Amino acid sequence: MIPGASAVPVRGPVKKPPVSSQGRSGASVTPAPRENPAKTLARVLLPHPTVEPFPLYLAVVADLVVLTISGAAQILFLPDWSLPVFYLPLFAVLTTLFAFTEGVYARDAYASPGEIVLELGRCVLFAVFLIFLADRTRMGIAAPLAMAANGFASMLLYRYTRRFTGKRSIAQAQSRNVLIVGGGPAARSITRAIHGDPLSHLRVRGCVDDELPLSATVLGRIADLDWLARAEFIDEVIVALPGRPDKAREAADIALRNHLDIRAVPDLPAGYWPEAAVDLIGDVPVITLHRELIPSASLFFKRLADLVCSAAALILTGPVMAVVALLIRLESPGPILYGAERVGEKGRPFRCYKFRSMVSNADNLKANLKSRNQREGPIFKIVDDPRITRVGRFIRRYSLDELPQLWNVLRGDMSLVGPRPHPVDEVNHYELHHYRRLDMKPGITGLWQITARHSPSFELNMHLDLTYIENWNLRLDLRILLGTIRVLFRPEGA
Repeated sequence: MIPGASAVPVRGPVKKPPVSSQGRSGASVTPAPRENPAKTLARVLLPHPTVEPFPLYLAVVADLVVLTISGAAQILFLPDWSLPVFYLPLFAVLTTLFAFTEGVYARDAYASPGEIVLELGRCVLFAVFLIFLADRTRMGIAAPLAMAANGFASMLLYRYTRRFTGKRSIAQAQSRNVLIVGGGPAARSITRAIHGDPLSHLRVRGCVDDELPLSATVLGRIADLDWLARAEFIDEVIVALPGRPDKAREAADIALRNHLDIRAVPDLPAGYWPEAAVDLIGDVPVITLHRELIPSASLFFKRLADLVCSAAALILTGPVMAVVALLIRLESPGPILYGAERVGEKGRPFRCYKFRSMVSNADNLKANLKSRNQREGPIFKIVDDPRITRVGRFIRRYSLDELPQLWNVLRGDMSLVGPRPHPVDEVNHYELHHYRRLDMKPGITGLWQITARHSPSFELNMHLDLTYIENWNLRLDLRILLGTIRVLFRPEGA
């Protein structure tokens, strides 16, 4: 599930997917074919790109920067073994253009650099060869070859560095949950290969199979994909059912309806096919059937805004936080900050920080106040909570207790705008369709906070959070932030 894409609400295990329902005539109803995506520069240069346009542009810009820096360093320190300085931009551009034709950018950004050594070598050689032909009367062969070697080594070193540092952090912070369809030899081989790769950002949650008995690894049947995709926060389905096209199609239809990436094990003739457009997971060939379009550029700028704004806000509100901390310390014993376990994106737990606004043993007193809960559903909230201190009541009134959550935003656990993070005990009481609100990173403020902050309805809270997720864009975030500022200057109790 991605922000800005609505999902089918799932309210429990289903035995037949809606797309297989019968119409009045008895004919099977199938989803309408999707329109062809709009043409972009990436799609013109790569008719069938396997990466999204924005990451593709970032990869090109990164190579241009690497080639320019390494070439400039060579010109500075080894001028006799370098191309003339005015050829440097041309060399960088030609190399990246040849990289398009060689398929360098049509691979996973964190694929092994060893897989593209020959392609990178051809790119830099073709680039310097064209430059040499254009000015061969004034240029020896040594300088172009030295520039080609430097460019090749720089691009390869950059990729090894990115793979070593970047993929490890992605595997830790942005892992993708995978569900395997099938339980045969191919499915088991894929599972072993993913588990055996310490740098893989894929995490196998289990498999579904219509024949094997249910167990800790066999989570359900193919018909259960709808609710398993929600309950296990699945990002991608790998269909490993060679020789069973009907079951494979059923699984792919359900995965498509739930906006999941889909890869499948194809029925290939025996033999080695080095030119086949397939990927390998271990020794099992897989092809990509569908990949969800992710608003990478918007998400990138959202994260950039989170970093810049949270860092600036921490600096600007530092004196205010120091005063609040002093008042809390003077009024009651206990820690100044209150750190509680919250459930974040895709169900990942994290520690959310606030200024302590209650007595230090507030969590122990919560059970005795359950009968006074004034919110509907799993959320707990009461007016005039006896656990709140005098300072706590003041900082809650002006939302000053939430300032430490700017640190959570800086760390990446939260965003400035998003659904509010709920405590673990409240999430444990969610119904299955409520888990859709965990598709996006939680935020300090959101649509609910500026429109229905005092409403006791949990369903309204959920509806507003899901409305935000399904209609998310940067403009909506800006409107919510401006609305939050207006609320802050019109103090309301928390």
